[in-house]
Amino acid sequence: MGASIAPDSLDQYRGGSVMKSEAVSHGLLQDATAKNVSTGNNSIADGAFAHSIGLPIVIQNSGANVLIQNSTIVNVQFQ
Repeated sequence: MGASIAPDSLDQYRGGSVMKSEAVSHGLLQDATAKNVSTGNNSIADGAFAHSIGLPIVIQNSGANVLIQNSTIVNVQFQ
């Protein structure tokens, strides 16, 4: 994580209608090997999120030597 933003730096955005969002991810996977591995199937059944609350996130991996990165930005506006 980088340095946090000072609260007074956000004053120009308070009470406004402008949204500013940025998610930056950097990943590197190199010289990776996988020997004698088994990979499979991933599945999500119908209705798996039927009663979910909040921000459901699913990260699936059915392989080997995989770099997974995830970012979530939530903009909330109260009116």
